[in-house]
Amino acid sequence: MSLIRILHVDDEPDIREVVDISLALNPEFELQACASGEEAITAAAEWSPILILLDVMMPGMDGPTTLAHLRNNPKTSDIPVLFMTARAQTCELEHFCSLGAQGVISKPFDPMTLAGVVRDHLQTLRRI
Repeated sequence: MSLIRILHVDDEPDIREVVDISLALNPEFELQACASGEEAITAAAEWSPILILLDVMMPGMDGPTTLAHLRNNPKTSDIPVLFMTARAQTCELEHFCSLGAQGVISKPFDPMTLAGVVRDHLQTLRRI
């Protein structure tokens, strides 16, 4: 059985660690973490994840700008992206989806249920 590759992008080391521990609860997930949008663009092209979890607010290149770069690269243009953000008002969610994100995971998230939330998003994406 092949592992489900997930790329997680967040500038906060504590958040990266919590997500790593949380997603490790699902043995089907293989996680790679990046601390910046720039790292994510390179990692996504080289590692070919099935899903990208992308922080919205990061210094330098923010999540929406990173997503735009991912969409412009033929190697990464079709990889589904879920934004992870504390900015989860309805109008913001609609805006993020209009940028090409497939959904949003709100912060703070429950570390004990994050793997299930990601799995649910993956199942929804497979039906589209």
